[in-house]
Amino acid sequence: MEALAAPAAATTAETRTAECGSAVRGELVRVLFGHDHRAAHGPWRALLTTEPFRRRSGLAPDAQLRLAYGRLRTLNSTLDSAFRLAADPVALANMHEWLSPVDTALTTVAGIHYNLFLGTLLDHDGDGDVQRDLSDFADLTRVGTFLCTELDHGNDATALETTARYDRARAGFLLRTPHAGAQKFMPNTSTAGGPKSGVVAARLLVDGRDLGVFLFLTALTGAEGPLPGVRVRLLPRRMGSVVDHCLTSFDDVLVPREALLSGAQGRLDAEGTFSSEVVNRRSRFLLSIGRVTAGKLSMSASAVGSARAALAVAVRHGSHRLIGGVRTPERVPVMAHRSHYAPLAGALATAYAMTLLHRTVLRTWTEQDRPEQDRPERDRPDGAGRAEAERLVAVAKAWITWEARAVITECRERCGAQGLLENNGLAALVTGIEGAITAEGDNLAIHAKAAAGMVSGHRPPRPPADPAGRELTDPVFLRELLAAVECVEFDRARAGMAEAAPGDALGRWNAGATAALRAATAHAQLRAAEAVAAATDALPPGSAAAELLHTLGRLFALERIAPRSGDLLNEGYVEGRHVAAIPAETDRLAARIAGQAQVLTGAFDLPAEWLADVPVAGAGYASAYDDPEGPWHRPAGDARR
Repeated sequence: MEALAAPAAATTAETRTAECGSAVRGELVRVLFGHDHRAAHGPWRALLTTEPFRRRSGLAPDAQLRLAYGRLRTLNSTLDSAFRLAADPVALANMHEWLSPVDTALTTVAGIHYNLFLGTLLDHDGDGDVQRDLSDFADLTRVGTFLCTELDHGNDATALETTARYDRARAGFLLRTPHAGAQKFMPNTSTAGGPKSGVVAARLLVDGRDLGVFLFLTALTGAEGPLPGVRVRLLPRRMGSVVDHCLTSFDDVLVPREALLSGAQGRLDAEGTFSSEVVNRRSRFLLSIGRVTAGKLSMSASAVGSARAALAVAVRHGSHRLIGGVRTPERVPVMAHRSHYAPLAGALATAYAMTLLHRTVLRTWTEQDRPEQDRPERDRPDGAGRAEAERLVAVAKAWITWEARAVITECRERCGAQGLLENNGLAALVTGIEGAITAEGDNLAIHAKAAAGMVSGHRPPRPPADPAGRELTDPVFLRELLAAVECVEFDRARAGMAEAAPGDALGRWNAGATAALRAATAHAQLRAAEAVAAATDALPPGSAAAELLHTLGRLFALERIAPRSGDLLNEGYVEGRHVAAIPAETDRLAARIAGQAQVLTGAFDLPAEWLADVPVAGAGYASAYDDPEGPWHRPAGDARR
């Protein structure tokens, strides 16, 4: 009996440890995904467990594209309403968050169809005397796409050159591409996936007057190919994507008057009389393409989902990949080495901060849609609140996607050569994040625009420069230092711009641009740190989950403060002892996080089925390369090596 007692006691202790870890994991799941996570995220997570969405390796590009559109139809069949999804920016973001690690092509075509296309139609549906039947788009009889940017015009989309000339005799518009540079660049307009219609951005011309850029619903392809007057040519394959990106042009394609997507930005009545509630032509266009903001939120969601998936794989691999220890024949997990676990610990802190910032920004944006009477004046559409929310969406999208690239790249490297193999999925995440960085507004362009607005309109409170008695263990002190970095950079930007020659707008911006861009990044970092702090404060004080978040928050802040310690010391925000202590304190925090890495990545709640399809994530990954039916197998006796 005594021989059995010790194992029984050990089993009890292991059970208690597992139960404790499970409880902490559950708390962290609620931190990351909300208390309603099963309702908000559960359906998307469940898709990953079904056969159509399991990992497929070794497919040719054309087969991958067919799979992506096939998955789109499967996804659509699970929806209670395609219209409800298209109208809900939170649901759209959640969809991107879970689908991105599975299939970047599917995520791309789904985002275009439900958000940019169907969402835009819903935003304009029922205006004036136009009532559209959208059922073909809801059941995917026709796939929707979005044709805005042109070969010569990307972020300067207000300068688009495609025209829509109103023809009074035929009560319709003639869509025309005036030259090669005005071809629509990169819409998924091939016949892949079935017949397609698009929302086309074109310059509205009425009786010789240029009224600005508006959107037009246009049928593009049928079962046999492009419709008359529509020219579609496939572009070279894009890095990391098999989506059917094309060049598309129009040769006097006639669309009816009802094709114009009307609204406050402008209407054309049955007599051909134009009216608008918006005087500025740029503002008319921005109002028309409002769905791009929801697209930015979706790109941020794609990034956080992909970064978390990469971390889950890398941490599992590092925990079971054994290497030689200090003494032969000792074997230790590669995760035991600080050189391996420290970068992953920092990436974990970043992933939590990214996710919580994304949740904050998404909530801030959706609150703009509350009834006006329920919001304070500054938060109404005609006040500063909406502009600030849009700017925050842009800053967060740029920062989150850039950070996700760094996290995913780190995870790929920590998995060594196996991270390069297609069947492990990390290579697809590495290339896939590049699309999110460029889509819905190229990162640098939207970051610069937001930074320019913040230089003139954002004056954050300056924290006190009184470091005496303050310690790096105090998260409030660390957030004050992040705030100080933001203030220092905005001061530099304004000082540089003030020294520029009068009347030289470009020269003025260039004089302050470098500091302004750093200031916008610092703002994102501060908001992310605040999001982690808010999540920590919402947990029971002293709980294991709260302590883990506290540690993550401190490591996240210290890794951002370290490269700015010279500025902070020069400005009197820290003392020399703080600067000297940062490296050792960072190492201590990284070690604590590495010890809980399995719990932290377990809270990402990735389905076991998804992880099982990633060979490098399993302890028995070598067996994945021992398939006697594999294509590299040779019959017994074959002497080739």
